[in-house]
This record gives sequence, structure tokens and C-alpha cells, in this order.
Amino acid sequence: MSTAPHQHRLAVGIDLGTTNSLVASVRNGISVVLNDEHGRSMLPSVVRYFADGSIVVGDAAQAQQSEDPANTIVSVKRFMGRGLSDVGDISQLPYLFAAEGAGMVQLRTSAGTKSPVEISAEILKVLRIRAEASLGGELVGAVITVPAYFDDAQRQATKDAAKLAGINVLRLLNEPTAAAIAYGLDNASEGVYAVYDLGGGTFDISILRLSRGVFEVLAANGDSALGGDDFDQRIYCWILERNQLSALAPKDTRLLLTQARAAKEQLTEHSEARITAVLSNGEVIDNVLTLTEFESMSKNLIQRTLQPLRRALRDARLGVEDVKGVVMVGGATRMPQVQRAVGEFFGQTPLTNLDPDKVVALGAAIQANLLAGNQSGGDWLLLDVIPLSLGLETVGGLVEKIIPRNSTIPTARAQEFTTYKDGQTAMSLHVVQGERELVADCRSLAKFELRGIPPMVAGAARIRVTFQVDADGLLNVMAREMSSGIEAAIEVKPSYGLSDAEIARMLQESTEHAKDDMLARALLEQKTEANQLLDAVEHALIQDGELLDASQRADIGARLNALKETLSSKDHLAIKRAIVLLNEATVNFAQLRMDKSVRQALAGKNISELEVK
Repeated sequence: MSTAPHQHRLAVGIDLGTTNSLVASVRNGISVVLNDEHGRSMLPSVVRYFADGSIVVGDAAQAQQSEDPANTIVSVKRFMGRGLSDVGDISQLPYLFAAEGAGMVQLRTSAGTKSPVEISAEILKVLRIRAEASLGGELVGAVITVPAYFDDAQRQATKDAAKLAGINVLRLLNEPTAAAIAYGLDNASEGVYAVYDLGGGTFDISILRLSRGVFEVLAANGDSALGGDDFDQRIYCWILERNQLSALAPKDTRLLLTQARAAKEQLTEHSEARITAVLSNGEVIDNVLTLTEFESMSKNLIQRTLQPLRRALRDARLGVEDVKGVVMVGGATRMPQVQRAVGEFFGQTPLTNLDPDKVVALGAAIQANLLAGNQSGGDWLLLDVIPLSLGLETVGGLVEKIIPRNSTIPTARAQEFTTYKDGQTAMSLHVVQGERELVADCRSLAKFELRGIPPMVAGAARIRVTFQVDADGLLNVMAREMSSGIEAAIEVKPSYGLSDAEIARMLQESTEHAKDDMLARALLEQKTEANQLLDAVEHALIQDGELLDASQRADIGARLNALKETLSSKDHLAIKRAIVLLNEATVNFAQLRMDKSVRQALAGKNISELEVK
């Protein structure tokens, strides 16, 4: 056996944030944030491009954002995994967008067209260089955090950005979960905890149970129409109204948004903030915003975070009284009105003993240290969840959920399906994500086909479909025909995916439309059954109609027509009744067909040939 000491592998946790990004690592058994050469821990998530191809990232880019807004990209995280149609009103943004394509948005800069992945890679590259300089060696990998509501495309975009930056991704980790790891291990906590994460661009709430080194996420929810940027926007609109401004130049818009953010930050510790700026036309802005005014204009934003709290507790089947502590994450939680509202909701003072700006990176570093195989990684287990249900489209445009939302990951679940028509040799599989009963109300993730199914009668084939979600929340789907063993699989990589707002909307709609969805599902199921019965009876009449007398044929024909007429209605019970009546009318016909089949099978054979051997 080797007596060489265990070699510490260099791994880091990275919080790739909307506003700021950080990198942390475990040193001497303690998770610490790594500073740059100037002693700064937070790297502003701002990238500026120049015509000569040079790039500036961080504080220098942020300081000049009002001078060159079209080439200085801020809050790029909001574009990750998004198509141009997902971005919204681009006229309010100072960027030049490339023409609509099939994939993610593209931004035209003086250094060429750039994707959000490329821009994020520049931020990650600076953090990698900082970490390697601080730790004195090459990294074996990193755990990178993402919002709990990032979908497949957004997670894949984050992994692609890391690859471009020369970083090996050990795992993608949900931000609230990372915060819970940092808080739980730092405080040796046990029990149920809520993580309230209000960052620059997203809001997440996660409910976790901490018990003897096991971190189990019970439920996740959120509302991405919320973030620190939205509070800045309220102050910006207040400035416009106060000074009767309109149709500002991009430089002035960026300047006033920067001043709005500064005022918001000042109001976390002071009762008023002075906002001063000189616009490009020479007009001077000089206003004083009080904390009372700011709290009034942002009250409904804070109230909108409370509904996801209620949904998360309901999904976890817990009450407010079951929550032992509330961990505050994200710079926006420094606002006194946020802390007050959260404290009143849970009936307790939120936990703020760890820096809300740093806690996510600290937790990611602890996970990275464990995954790198370092002895000081500790003995603990992380059980995270997926935010939205995953399923397949079935006949009639219905959704069959395979993995329900808030399922612990990694996970794999399988379900068997069958063919719809006689002799069917291929099956199209449509993978969807969402909580509604109909495919039209969910988000399409991927489509693929299973070919080579042996021809059989409808319903005889057994197609086993397996969904696998890995620890990063990324999905693979495999279909296998059980008798022949033929397979088809797909790694789900949509060109762009769900926005946080879409996910929150889909969850809300699933509750609001539950009754409508069930009625719609019942209607489609009855219509599908009716069409199958109509096809079967009409086919039988063509083949063996001569077995019936005129009155029997007329009776079946009348009930066939009656069933067809009900298909245009929205009354699933009427369709069901018509199905029953047609089934009753064809019982004797089915017996006559069976007798005919038996006679044909026995024709020309003697008793000895039929003896059982």
C-alpha cells in the first residue's frame, strides 16, 4: 500500500449570477470565497466588446456601461437558453439582436455576433483564472450553480459556457440548494428550512429537510418576473415620471438604470437616497427618493413572492409552523422591506448570519470539494428535485406524466405504451414538460421515432419508455420494443427552453385550470375510444356484414350514426353513453363473427386432428 499522502484536488464552486458572479473553494476544511488581486470577491457579470477584438469583464466594463451600452452586455443570464421570441420587448434593450433563428438569441457587437453562451464563457474564464492563480494550480473541475427553475436548454447552455471557458463541470447545482448546504453544514442544522433566493434576475423558493448529513429538497417554486432588476426598474420609472422624461437615448436609459440601482442599494441602510445625473442633452436630474416612497412602489413586487412560498409549502405538504428557519439568499434580500415581509410570513426572523451574496458560491464549493474526492469533503448526501413534470404525448393530444415535478434527482422511471393501429411498425414519441393535461398547454422538449416494431394487431406491442434525469437535471429518453429489443433514444437538447416566467405561469395555470383540464381530458379520452370503436365496427361490417339480417344491420347503423353525431359535442358523458349503446348492439354480431371464425378453422379437419397431443 502506498504511504503517499492524499493529494488535494483543486475544485471550486461558481455562482454564475445575473448581477455578480463569485468563485469559492474549500481551504483547510473551510469554504471561502476567492478574491481577485485587488481584494474584490464579487465580479460584476458585465462584458464589454471592442472593435479590435479585445474584451473587458467585470468592474471596468461595469464602470463604462453607460458609454457604450450596445457593446456592454449586462444580465446576460436572462438570455441563456432563450429564443428571441422569449426575450419580450427588445425595443427596451440597448442591444442589436441578430435576426430570429432556430436557437438562442444572438447579439451583434463591434467584435462580431455573440451568443449568451460565449458571453457567459468570458465571465467564467475570468473566475477560472482567478481561482487557479489563488489556489496555485489547474482545476480538476467546478460545481456551477443555476436557478432551480432553469430548464434543460438553460442548464445545457451553462455547461456549454463552462466548456468554452476551459472548465470541467462536476455538477450543476440549484442555487437555493447550494445555499442550504452552506448554511446547514456551517451551523450543523437539522430540520425543515426554507431558502428564499431573490437575486438580480430570478426568484426561487426551496423547502429542504436537513437530517444527519442528508439534504433533501422537498419542493421548489418561484416567480422569475421578480429580481433585483425589477426593483431597479420601479425606481427608473419613478425618475421618468418625476422629471417628465420620455424617448431616452440608450446611453441615458443605461445611466438612469445604474443610478436607480445605486439608490436601491443606498436605501438598504439609509432612509433616503439622492439620485443625480446629467443626460446627453444637458438636462440635469436631481431627485431625492425616500425609503417610504420606495417601499410603497415595490410593495406589490414583494407580495408576489409570497404566492410561490404558499405553493412550495403546499407541494411539500407542510405548514408555516413546520419551518425551523428561513435562509435569505441573493443581494436583493438585503432590502429591509423584503426581510420584514418574509419574517411576517413565516412568523420568525430570517437567518442572515451568512452573507447572502456569497452563500451560494460557498455551498457550491463544499459540493465541489466532495465530488473532487477530497477527504475533507465530509460524509453527507444531497437529494435535489426537478421543478416541472416530464411526460409524453399520447393519442388525442393528452399528456401522460412519467416523472412528476418535485421528484428527487437523479431519477429514472419507465412506463409501457402500445400501438394504436394494426400492423403499426413505427411510433413517434413527443417529450413534453409542464403540469397541464393537454400537450397544447405544455412545452415541447423533443421528438424522436422508434422504427422497426414488428407488425402486430393494435395493442399487442409493448413499448417501454424510460426517462432518466441526471444530477444536473438534464433528461435522456429511451424507447424499447420488448419482443424484438429494438431501441431508440434521445438526449433532450432543445435549442432553447422554458423561461422562469413560463414555468411559474404553467404551475399557476395547472391549478387554475385543473377542472377544465380534467373535463378536456375526459372528452379526448371518450373521443379516442369512440373513434377506435367506429373503425372496428365499420371494418367488421365490411368483412362480415352478410352475417346480419336487415333489422340487425339497421340497428347497428343507427347507433353508429348516433355515436358519430356525438363526436361534435363537448359532452363526454353523451359520447360515453353512445359508446355503450353501440357496444350493446354489436354483442350478437361479435358472437356471429366468432362462430364463423371457428367454422373456418375447423373446416376439412377430422376429430383425430384436433386431439391435444
